Amino acid sequence: MKEELNLFKALSDEMRLRIMVLLSERELCVCQIEWALGLAQAKVSRHLNVLRNAGLVQGRREGLWIFYSLTNPRNELERVIHTYLKEYFTKRHDLFKKDLANMKKCVVKPLEKLTTIRR
Repeated sequence: MKEELNLFKALSDEMRLRIMVLLSERELCVCQIEWALGLAQAKVSRHLNVLRNAGLVQGRREGLWIFYSLTNPRNELERVIHTYLKEYFTKRHDLFKKDLANMKKCVVKPLEKLTTIRR
C-alpha cells in the first residue's frame, strides 16, 4: 500500500501531471520541459525529483544534458496510468494540449538555444 500512496502523492500535483503527459510523448531534457511549461529550471528539477523518487521517471546523462523518460510500468496500476496519461488529460483539458504543442515547437530547437531563449 505504501508504494501506491507514494505514486498518488507524486501525481497529485498539476505540474507533475503536466510533466508526465509530456514524457508520455517522448524523452525530454530538463530545458525542453522548462521551455514547454514555462517554468524555471529549479521548479522542473524539483518536480522531476519527486517523480523519480516515486519510480515514475528515470534520467540518463548525455554530456551536459540529462534526459528524462517514463519508467517501464512495474505493475498493473502503473500500466493503466501510462495508458491514460496523454489520452485522458489532453482530451479533457486544453492546458495539456498547449503543453504538447509547446513541446513540439521546442524539440526542433538545439538544446543550447533553449537555455538562452525565453518565450
